[in-house]
Amino acid sequence: MREEFDHIVIGGGASGCVVAARLVTDGGRRVLLLEAGHSHHHPLLDMPPGIFKLINGSKYMTYHHTEPQAHLNGRVHDIPQGNVLGGGTSVNAQVYMRGRPSDYDEWDDILRGNNDGAPWGWSSVLKHFRRIEGNNRLSNDLHGADGPLLVSDPGHVDDVSKWFVQSVQQMGEPYTSDFNGPGQRGVGFYQFMNRKGKRSSAAYAYVEPLKADTRLTVRLRAAVQRINVENGKAVSVTYRDNTGEHTVYSKGDIVLSAGALVTPKILMLSGLGPSEQLRKHGLETIVDLPGVGQNLIDHPEVPVISVANGPYGYYRQGVGWRMLRNGLNFKLFGNGPILSSGFEAGAFINPIDRDAPPSIQAFCVPIVYLDRDLLKVFDDTYGVTITTVVVKPKSRGFVELRSADPAAMPVVSPHLLKHPDDMKTMIAGQRFFREVLQSGPLGKRIEKVIAPAGPDLSDEAMAEHCRRFVKTNYHPASTARMGADGDPMAVLDARLRVRGVDNLRVSDLSAVPNINAGNTTAPAMMLGDRCVDFILGLDRPETAKMGVRA
Repeated sequence: MREEFDHIVIGGGASGCVVAARLVTDGGRRVLLLEAGHSHHHPLLDMPPGIFKLINGSKYMTYHHTEPQAHLNGRVHDIPQGNVLGGGTSVNAQVYMRGRPSDYDEWDDILRGNNDGAPWGWSSVLKHFRRIEGNNRLSNDLHGADGPLLVSDPGHVDDVSKWFVQSVQQMGEPYTSDFNGPGQRGVGFYQFMNRKGKRSSAAYAYVEPLKADTRLTVRLRAAVQRINVENGKAVSVTYRDNTGEHTVYSKGDIVLSAGALVTPKILMLSGLGPSEQLRKHGLETIVDLPGVGQNLIDHPEVPVISVANGPYGYYRQGVGWRMLRNGLNFKLFGNGPILSSGFEAGAFINPIDRDAPPSIQAFCVPIVYLDRDLLKVFDDTYGVTITTVVVKPKSRGFVELRSADPAAMPVVSPHLLKHPDDMKTMIAGQRFFREVLQSGPLGKRIEKVIAPAGPDLSDEAMAEHCRRFVKTNYHPASTARMGADGDPMAVLDARLRVRGVDNLRVSDLSAVPNINAGNTTAPAMMLGDRCVDFILGLDRPETAKMGVRA
């Protein structure tokens, strides 16, 4: 018997959860949400610092291994992505950042060349951010307090974080109480997507409240094989679970929200992508879209690592008697390090031109923190790591098919720091925060900086440090981007519709014309909220007045 829904959403990540839930609650539609990963119900996923127990090996992560990066001396590094309902929002460090208004005004400039366009400037996307947000401190023109996504100040702040904030101020940077406020520049404490020690993921915020609503069907461990296109229209989705292969049909739009590494893979497996690449793998080209998989952008991150001269920070707080003590504190009194995601403070600066828009985002991590492929490089001890991130990178990579087998991982080559301007910016950021670790209240607690270490701190020595330690900041984007009508590399129009195919949209970070300056969860959720408005016609005044089907 043919199974049919009003809509099918592929991928239950940050954006997909929003799309599925709002199509039900605001559109009255019957929706099937297909998620390849696991349930989000797990105590380590719920606790803010649980990420540190999972990031280096867990079924809740899919580890994409990059192609050898020639410009990084042949290094292969990992790009972990959520393999769980909620996607990255169920496994990330929960930082709530939206970027800056100029990010979205840039999108708007790019997308004005659409015949059936939609505005993407800051004034147009702000209402979506505010609708999503349930902030526990801020409620004003820039922030919402009543949205389903719980946004909070850090529940616990370590002394190391306070010393970091003071030391950066002594370097001449202003204190900011809101990185999502009128200006991004400065040093301060992040806000996080949690409340009272429990993560507020897209799954908890949007899908969980609908678990008794029969209009929403959620299927986990359901790996999509392809989208089926007939006569220029996306009509069904074929997926595989532990019982075999199934095809389900959609009356209305199918929304692809599988993330910037898997969304282009599914498009190509469906015959939508660069014809030359599809032919190489024996796939029929339904629509030649050369931009699918191209333009991969990610925020590159490099650590500045130091050893402390005393028992400061979070070293060994998650093992042995300290773990038991912290667990009891949390259970009995609702306080302690379990309320922290593992770091609390950060900064946005421009180390080359201090008065220009910030080019570097920093995170102060009160431990020696490294990616899993570099864990054994330094001794495990008390320390402080400041990670520096280029927020508007110019480097571009790609995602390609490895084979026509849907189970095969895609080929991923992110090219982090390949553009010389990105390396120049990163080196300047490293120098600035290396000085932070040697000055002010924080410097008094640091025995030595061990990476990048002296005595050679020349540009080439710093560049070599960056090539050795650069990693993803977990923000791959732009591999199926929106663009102007005349842009041959534009996969989507300004309403997130796949060009050349009816009834198919993309709503995840694949869609963005350029990456935002900062963490990407909130922008992904904004895209989902906006996608629903497009589908229901709520962005068009004449349609919004008529309402939507209940």
